[in-house]
Amino acid sequence: MVRVKLGDEIIQSHIKFKVRLDFRGEYKPGKFLFGGKSMEQVAQEIREEQVSLLKNIPLQGISLEDYDISPEPYVLFDENLGEKVAFAPAYITVIADSVEDMLRFIMREELRQIEIIEPSQMILTNKDLERVMFKMNEELRKQLVLLSKKIKR
Repeated sequence: MVRVKLGDEIIQSHIKFKVRLDFRGEYKPGKFLFGGKSMEQVAQEIREEQVSLLKNIPLQGISLEDYDISPEPYVLFDENLGEKVAFAPAYITVIADSVEDMLRFIMREELRQIEIIEPSQMILTNKDLERVMFKMNEELRKQLVLLSKKIKR
């Protein structure tokens, strides 16, 4: 819980925030003579799968309040890959017990936007900030391990 100052009182509060995650889809050719899926279809399927995981797998300190997977996928040219890539956006409203719990969402490769809905102000002590920094380091290490596994494939 974070501390919030209301007038002269300091109370404990959850953090409500909304993230936009854009899930990436690349063209997958079909097997044999059957057609493959378009980039947009792959991106939509990945988005639906990931949001379903977030809805159905409990995470300590996190509760999913709402989600919107209705936005249409869009296609961009990736200069690093030299090809087009599709992205399917999802807007997810989350309630977290603490700033550290939020890091699962903001340290994701898919993050494009974050909006803290409430509280409008928080009080962070030195110890709170130290815990957040330590948790960021842990999440960064996890991401680097995942990336190294992807590269080895």
